[in-house]
Amino acid sequence: QVKLVESGGGSVQAGGSLRLSCSCSGYTYSRDCMGWFRQAPGKERESVARIYADGNTYYSDSVKGRFTISRDNAKNTVYLQINSLKPEDTAIYYCAAGEGDSCRTGAGRVYWGQGTQVTVSS
Repeated sequence: QVKLVESGGGSVQAGGSLRLSCSCSGYTYSRDCMGWFRQAPGKERESVARIYADGNTYYSDSVKGRFTISRDNAKNTVYLQINSLKPEDTAIYYCAAGEGDSCRTGAGRVYWGQGTQVTVSS
């Protein structure tokens, strides 16, 4: 079975940085994708970053230039480096493993982690 475990969240002042990690087991993204989503209270879940087996990465407009998704195949881990944090980045961040468009839409065949809270104060 697939298991994803996020870590690295916390509370930080605006302008600070965090590095989120997603440890993966029972899954390979050789044909698939890994993504990061976030959901703030009262708002819809949104995709913020994703990486495909070929190494291509994509980011939402709201995080471009500040977030970087990367992977370490040896550690079976996907990272999300978050810089220049803004209060509007406050949300629960979820790691996802999927295929096709699932890492963009969050729908279809996709596995989820439990989430890690990111709180940014002004």
